[in-house]
Amino acid sequence: MRLTPLIATALLLAVSAPVFAQDDYTEFVSKEDFFTITFPGKPVMTDGTWLTEYFVNLPSKVYTINGVTGKHTLTVVDYTPVERVLVEKATKCPAGAETCIGVGDTGYGYWKNDVRGAVTYAMNKLIADKDVKVTHLMFNFMEMVGGQEIQFTNLKDQSRTFASAYMHRNRLIIAESTVPKGFPPPTIMQQSIGWLDENARGIRYQYLYLNEPDHAVPPPPRRGQAPAPPGQLPDRIDPGATAPTR
Repeated sequence: MRLTPLIATALLLAVSAPVFAQDDYTEFVSKEDFFTITFPGKPVMTDGTWLTEYFVNLPSKVYTINGVTGKHTLTVVDYTPVERVLVEKATKCPAGAETCIGVGDTGYGYWKNDVRGAVTYAMNKLIADKDVKVTHLMFNFMEMVGGQEIQFTNLKDQSRTFASAYMHRNRLIIAESTVPKGFPPPTIMQQSIGWLDENARGIRYQYLYLNEPDHAVPPPPRRGQAPAPPGQLPDRIDPGATAPTR
């Protein structure tokens, strides 16, 4: 089934779908954070706090669904403030303390490393100090935005967790679903993540995008998109569209 998103800063549209336990699919579009995703139900949004690997406290948005099909959580963190916070912190380091000050490649205060490692750090936070057995860990990409996926079994109750994390335009996106033992794999969120441009239009890159924080490195060019019919919003992406002329 193909779902067509409506564009808004944060817009929810429930669409009935014949899925396990008769949950509704909810197509979610965030113009502010440049992504779109399909939820297996209607999420509740709460504000949270995310501590980065280099100890920067950032606000987060947490979208949660608890139901018969398990628990589904989407966490969104804007890493844009990391550069400012860690560069300022570096000015207070002892003279010559490279592990505190950082260098050009790592960024002052290691801010570039904090951004570059956000996806790996998110994977680690999912399993660190938990009684789990990792059954799969892999690289993946969605619309050519690189990220990681992980699957693990929670040994206490044999429930299974499927999660993925991506970084796009400094937004860390973590999709996590946990279902009881014996339930079908909960992959709807992981398989439906898409990306938006500044005009809230679906995009796909021509080659791999890895959210490089170095300002001298431009993002990859985008693939072309078919124009929307008159009076209609553009769809996420048209995979067969011709790339724009450079």
